[in-house]
Amino acid sequence: MADPTPVFDDLRAESDELDRLVAELSPDQWSLATPAPRWTIAHQIAHLAWTDHAALLAVTDPDAFAKEVEKALVAPDTFVDEGAERGSKTPPAELLAEWRKGRTALADALASAPAGARFPWYGPPMAAASMASARLMETWAHGQDVADTLGVERPPTDRLRHVARIGVRARDYAYFVHGLTPPTEEFRVEIEAPSGDTWAYGPEDARQRVTGPALDFCLLVTRRANRADLAVTAEGEDADRWLDIAQAFAGPPGEGRPAKTEDTP
Repeated sequence: MADPTPVFDDLRAESDELDRLVAELSPDQWSLATPAPRWTIAHQIAHLAWTDHAALLAVTDPDAFAKEVEKALVAPDTFVDEGAERGSKTPPAELLAEWRKGRTALADALASAPAGARFPWYGPPMAAASMASARLMETWAHGQDVADTLGVERPPTDRLRHVARIGVRARDYAYFVHGLTPPTEEFRVEIEAPSGDTWAYGPEDARQRVTGPALDFCLLVTRRANRADLAVTAEGEDADRWLDIAQAFAGPPGEGRPAKTEDTP
């Protein structure tokens, strides 16, 4: 069994990077609108804090988490936005402290979880490493919303391998959420890591192929940029179709990002 420690360390590092972006913001900056419709920077951090709390319950108190799932089933289309809205009304300093406390508790709980343990979630049960990967993916994606709002360019790191892996593994889910039947044929996906390595998935001789830099692929599967603006390429009709619908997160695909125009900064 692979050592899960790196993903726990990477989750902490990804959270710390976003923390540095928001720690010195003024109250007015916390109210800035982000690319996510109707979400401010406060909504973004509140959502992360809310989801970290739910994940902590899943790991430490499954009965309490089951009650949260019941609440979600009552309002499946709105419970995420409602959680972010409630949290966004918390004063920024308190919200930041709440997020820090919750994410630290979750990281500690995941790192100390028994080997082989699986925890309930809104979808299938998850192992500790998988839950950490999912939290990293969300932290990176919502951090991208914050960075875009502030006009900050974040250098990509090899922590993106967790995001990329989820994006590849979620291929069939992307078809299902769009009401489509996934291809039976496996794809070959080759991603250029920031370090210069290549992350490869699928059979080498696959006819359907996707290639591109890690940052662009991760922006694509988290729907933080429009495909037209990214250097991700496909060979094969099915692979090309996948790039139009790919997503690494659960739930509806959302509105996505419009393509940039010559007038877009």
